[in-house]
Amino acid sequence: MSDSANDVRPRVVFAVDLGGTHLRVALVDDTGKILQQLKQETPKGDSPQGVVDALVRAAQKWDSEQRSILAASIMVPGAVDSEKTVVVQAPNLPSLVNFELKAVLEQRLGWPVLLENDANAAAVGEMWLGAARGCSDVISVTLGTGVGGGIILDGKLWRGAHGSAGEIGHTTVDPFSGLKCKCGNTGCLELFASATAIVRMTREKLSSFPDSVLKTEDLSAVKVYEAGRNGDELALTVFKQFGMYLGISLANLMNLIDPQVIVVSGGAVNGWELFAPEMYRQVGERAFRATAQQVTIARAECGDNAGLLGAAHLAFRLTGLML
Repeated sequence: MSDSANDVRPRVVFAVDLGGTHLRVALVDDTGKILQQLKQETPKGDSPQGVVDALVRAAQKWDSEQRSILAASIMVPGAVDSEKTVVVQAPNLPSLVNFELKAVLEQRLGWPVLLENDANAAAVGEMWLGAARGCSDVISVTLGTGVGGGIILDGKLWRGAHGSAGEIGHTTVDPFSGLKCKCGNTGCLELFASATAIVRMTREKLSSFPDSVLKTEDLSAVKVYEAGRNGDELALTVFKQFGMYLGISLANLMNLIDPQVIVVSGGAVNGWELFAPEMYRQVGERAFRATAQQVTIARAECGDNAGLLGAAHLAFRLTGLML
């Protein structure tokens, strides 16, 4: 038997989670198995060259070992233009804004390169191998430092006419709050249902709960969650408010889109048992009854790998290996 006949390697793509703090890269095969993975700090600076060089180094090392990488898929925490060639908005990665990342990487690597918003990629990952398996109409809501979202209709990402569909975190849930979001609007969901919001709301309510264990300068969403699990009234009040606003938003999404499933992911989901009762109550009161009874609200199953898996799936589609 010839060497070529014995030399059967898995078809893989080079998937990248390009975060403001950490850069994660992985080799993913067409079954969704992560074959190799690497995490490092995202290169800083005013030039995008550090990011490009870091990606190329990892890709070329693995390519020399695997010799079967079909494409690269890069997900970024920001908006990507409708042609998927340029990052047009990325508050945590300003050096990449309007930089032709796709063209530069294709030239350096010699593979097709896909750019995608991170929340969109996470939605695809959950549809492929997570909580939305078998569904074609899916909404993904990511509760992290901010609130991200992705919408899949008829099995395809819905990007909207200008590429910015799915900005669920910047839908208005309290126009009279007076709280201004970084997007320039007031009363956005992100101001009430994110890890950042948990800390802010806790600080705002401290004076009303003199016995709370959360009177500390070193406050974090994790500490608020732990306090809530131990029955701290301040923490429980914050998570109830968190659940109220999230429930309002989910009810609006149900009434507007009528998905099969809404998948909720992100670090703040660790507080599920603290905010879910109020979330469900709001959905029950505000969504059309027939819709609310049929739409599933599910916790994500792919964890931190949802975006990498979604990016890989999109790359396999790009190469024609998946529908």
